[in-house]
Amino acid sequence: MKTIDLSLGRFKIPIASVGTYPPRQCGIATFTYDLCTAINLRNNSKDSYIVAINNEDGYKYSDEVKFTIDQNDCKSYIEAAIFVNSSDAEAVNIQHEYGIYGGSEGEYLLSFLVHLEKPSVLTLHTTIPEPTYRLKEITQLICKYAHAVVGLTEKSIEILENVYKIDPAKLNLIYHGVPDVERLSTDLFKKEYGLAGRKVLSTFGLINRGKGIEYVLDALPSVIRKQPDVVYLVLGQTHPVVRKNEGEAYREFLEKKVDDLGIRNNVIFVNKYLEFKDLVNYLMATDLYVTPNLSKDQIVSGTLAYAVGCGKAIISTPYLYAQELLAGDRGVLVDFRDSVGLSDSINKILGDPVYKEKLEFAAYKYGRQMTWPNISRDYLRLFSRVLEKEKVKDSVFTTSKIISEEELSKGGISIV
Repeated sequence: MKTIDLSLGRFKIPIASVGTYPPRQCGIATFTYDLCTAINLRNNSKDSYIVAINNEDGYKYSDEVKFTIDQNDCKSYIEAAIFVNSSDAEAVNIQHEYGIYGGSEGEYLLSFLVHLEKPSVLTLHTTIPEPTYRLKEITQLICKYAHAVVGLTEKSIEILENVYKIDPAKLNLIYHGVPDVERLSTDLFKKEYGLAGRKVLSTFGLINRGKGIEYVLDALPSVIRKQPDVVYLVLGQTHPVVRKNEGEAYREFLEKKVDDLGIRNNVIFVNKYLEFKDLVNYLMATDLYVTPNLSKDQIVSGTLAYAVGCGKAIISTPYLYAQELLAGDRGVLVDFRDSVGLSDSINKILGDPVYKEKLEFAAYKYGRQMTWPNISRDYLRLFSRVLEKEKVKDSVFTTSKIISEEELSKGGISIV
């Protein structure tokens, strides 16, 4: 597989990035790593670093992590702000998901923002259309203290403006990044995983009950009757939080369903956390990607974004992100919990190579604007605008202060 490298190095902005970070296993950690890696290819600064959010597990980080925040210790957020203020960072990018910050609805992040003296860009990964009063209040406050706010979809921007009443001048649309890969034959990748000659369906991500995987399993018997060489890959381990609370109950439920349906030869569970290379290679081996998520209000899905970026034919339930990303015949939407609809759509796509190619081409074409090189450029341009705006504000403030002091002196008032 050839990865396209568009390293331009036109920027020089020391950036402190705040969020979860590998080896912590969560979507935000993966996003933070991918974004920072892409930015570093374009950014000539050697002073950028990570402020990682720790939970009770604790992690052994790589050298780019210069400071850690104890998720549930409010004082730790203030200490982190003091560290960033004293560092060479000129801008701060904060990855936001309510659950990774401590306090009610992640309110401890406010302690960091209130004490932060550097310009900040806040990336919101979750935007809930009908928030509770408390969640709305916290969201409004963190957006108030941020210098710029990034929404990952057009719908996110719409909700932030109309529901949360965030200043439109602060809002910026920057899509979720995706791998920058060429379109290549799936056969090249199927061989690597012993899947040669199979028609590959896949779903990936940290496994939890909201994934809706059981509805794909229920759809498979009628698919197998028409496509006996089909295989469904369930890629990823159980979400760490889910595993801590209920163990492997959901995965065991899925495994039992596979046996009850008699489809053991057509389902493979890849029960591990996938690193970037394996993740992309599995996607490149996929003929049809299925995202049967059950949450209609899900505003972003990194897994769906990656499937689009790799130019896959896609079937999804109509959650908010899927409606936006798969519009314009870039994929197929099937109702929530509709196994019959899933089986009909799978059979239609796998049985019609021309239709399948049309879906793949449309997804890949749309995904070009979302590749990490393009997304990193958009973030660096935003950092540049924010910094320039702050310089202008500082200049105006200094000039105003000088004029004010001169005028006061003429009036005989002494300033100490």
